[in-house]
Amino acid sequence: MRNAKITRNTLETQITVSINLDGTGISQFNTGLGFLDHMLDQIARHGMMDIEVNAKGDLHIDAHHTVEDIGITLGQAFAQAVGDKKGIRRYGHAYVPLDEALSRVVLDISGRPGLEFGCTFTRAAIGNFDVDLVHEFFQGFVNHANVTLHIDNLKGHNAHHQAETIFKAFGRALRMAVELDARMAGIMPSTKGSL
Repeated sequence: MRNAKITRNTLETQITVSINLDGTGISQFNTGLGFLDHMLDQIARHGMMDIEVNAKGDLHIDAHHTVEDIGITLGQAFAQAVGDKKGIRRYGHAYVPLDEALSRVVLDISGRPGLEFGCTFTRAAIGNFDVDLVHEFFQGFVNHANVTLHIDNLKGHNAHHQAETIFKAFGRALRMAVELDARMAGIMPSTKGSL
């Protein structure tokens, strides 16, 4: 089982993340941010990963530190769980629709952090969740998971649908990328010999 548990404590947040890449989509979230919990559940269910996140943050200020630090901690846990990367497919992609919205996510477990984020949300907040924090979550994740991630919302006029298609597609793309390929058993998926 490829799993990890990471705890991150700062003056702004206290976060513990557990992840099992070979799970069944079981999740448990306690972040204080209902919309984020809903989005994290999409990653777990569509990525077929077991994920648990417990977070206490300075929500009396705003959600920025909490969301960013959850992305960071999840990225750290992912990097630890994926291990030496031998035998994985490495690349993953997914298109996911939800009614009028459509998003595409393409990723490479490359060992190099990079985020290209193409989404113009149709409103500034979903409930009380600032849509700018979607980008901050993924930036934190890629910086610490060391993956290259391209996110494009191709269509959508409902901001909730835009965000949900992004998180669902991200889960699906991750699932594909970490899947073990029997033809690559024990082989590093890189001409460099390391990732």
